[in-house]
Amino acid sequence: MAITAQNFIKLANFYNQMTMVMSAICVEKGGISMENYVGRFFAADVLEYTAEYGRRLMQNKQEQIGSDIASVIERFVQNYERIKSLTTPTQRPIHEMTLEEFERLMNI
Repeated sequence: MAITAQNFIKLANFYNQMTMVMSAICVEKGGISMENYVGRFFAADVLEYTAEYGRRLMQNKQEQIGSDIASVIERFVQNYERIKSLTTPTQRPIHEMTLEEFERLMNI
């Protein structure tokens, strides 16, 4: 998958929609806080992936990005820095794994 601004926007939209659904789930389950919701670990992993994708997009010299996308990337990176202790521990971050390593990790 080529690193493009369009793909980053799709990832960012997915993350934002996922957090809205997680908020609704927390309300439906009696108003539990997001900090106590078990899905917060998955959300942290998605945020990690999205922030790293944004970093790589900014480093990609072949892709021109606007200042609006750059500011969104910066917000994702800042949010990730705040919650990076919640990400799933691995030997290597998932975005740095080869397909073979990922399949082995997931027992596929």
